[in-house]
Amino acid sequence: MDTIGKNENPALAFEGWTEHASRDRISTDTKVHQLLSAAYPGHHVTRTQTSSCDLLGFADAGYATKTPDRPRGYDAIRKFVAPKLRYEKGNDKLEDEVRFGAWKYDWESHQFLVYELSFRDYLLSRVIRFLYVITPPSVDGAVDIDGHHPKTDELLLVAGKWTKEMHDEIWVFDNQQWRKDKDLYRSVLGASWDDVILDPSIKSSLAQDVESFFNNQYLYKTLRVPWKRGVILHGVPGNGKTVSIKAIINSLAARNPPVPAMYVKSLDGCSHPKVAMQEIFSKSRIVAPCLLIFEDLDSLVEDKTRSYFLNEVDGLDSNEGILMIGSTNHLEGIDAAITKRPSRFDRKYHFKVPDHALRMVYCHHWREKVLDSPALAFPMELCSVIVDLTDGFSFAYIKELFISSLLMLAGGTRDIEAGGDNISGAALDSSSDENEDSASSNKPGRVMPAVTIPKELEGDPLLAVILAEAKLLWEQMENEETDAVKRKKAATVCAPRLPDFVFGLRDD
Repeated sequence: MDTIGKNENPALAFEGWTEHASRDRISTDTKVHQLLSAAYPGHHVTRTQTSSCDLLGFADAGYATKTPDRPRGYDAIRKFVAPKLRYEKGNDKLEDEVRFGAWKYDWESHQFLVYELSFRDYLLSRVIRFLYVITPPSVDGAVDIDGHHPKTDELLLVAGKWTKEMHDEIWVFDNQQWRKDKDLYRSVLGASWDDVILDPSIKSSLAQDVESFFNNQYLYKTLRVPWKRGVILHGVPGNGKTVSIKAIINSLAARNPPVPAMYVKSLDGCSHPKVAMQEIFSKSRIVAPCLLIFEDLDSLVEDKTRSYFLNEVDGLDSNEGILMIGSTNHLEGIDAAITKRPSRFDRKYHFKVPDHALRMVYCHHWREKVLDSPALAFPMELCSVIVDLTDGFSFAYIKELFISSLLMLAGGTRDIEAGGDNISGAALDSSSDENEDSASSNKPGRVMPAVTIPKELEGDPLLAVILAEAKLLWEQMENEETDAVKRKKAATVCAPRLPDFVFGLRDD
């Protein structure tokens, strides 16, 4: 077995690192490479990055062994890590954010020394992580080839391939860099098209669109067209765009081989939009075939990022195997050059406020959730009343109506304003004075629909709670719309008047 222990001076590397870390510097990773080469004469030093070759994660997965080697020098920030959910007890822990440290590393009977280095790049406002593989002089006759050590390269190839693969993770772009996120993966785990209540034709078309793209690479090649595609999901908030994306992610993860998801969370903190767009697409090209998600597309591709986005979509670099999905609540806010030209985003799917039939399906979906609960009675006849009561509600509003009503009924947290045993059809006449006053004094005016209560539901406790909660939600919708109108008017009044020549209206 190769050994490390001859003619070495690890203190030289750590002392050099400590001195360097306290001074102005230009290229930290290069300096550390020089320090390690000086500290381990006769050894081979290879520098790599965790983003492309995560040797420590590779060992954590059981494919190698690593042991901290603190005597060689250790610099870390000790951090308290609270549980992600406050109500989780006993999950508090301490973690080290390693700035400089060494690991004894064994892989397939070969011994290496791996140094871990991290530092903040203040220009890019992000933490950069490097790994340095120290390989001892070979006893088996292996020699460097073009400056590279064959045993080190074997390790990097295997670990690099493992790093590229997803291990119950989703790639997330945030704070100018890609990272793997297990928590996001767990949040979509189990989502399926069965959970998506949509117009059947739209649902089947979207699901087929996605699967067909990844099933037909050969057909694209035969037709001599680039194997890439773009889809936009648009419509008012709360009508299934996000849950559809979750279903797509999960269905693609179940394929063999799995298709990884790349989720662009934010461009905040990016030093320049051009760099961000280049990083987003260059990584996606490496991972492809993949799903590239731009949620809230209108906030990600703005005026300052539009040209760079189009350069990456239409440029010379190949986007083979990339299916882009963009979602937006405001399709009209996106440049028509993006939304109305095939080969950028080829298809658009409109997620509308649910009609009577879809609301009925959604009500039955919720009724089935509570059928096994002995404390909650949900009569079948109640579905028709709720469907009529929620005409104009998004799925998100109907969901809130069910959650708040069921929780209130289960907990008995407050008195029911709708009248309990006194509920009757007359109690829901929308021409009451209160509704007339509300409609006349508040514009645009949202009025809770009049509904007919079947005799068998009179006095039903769940109906009483639903009526009280529906009234509050209708008022909330009205207030939100009124505020939106006021904001729009204020923006129009405050908008600066640009001179005519800005719009090219002047001849001079």
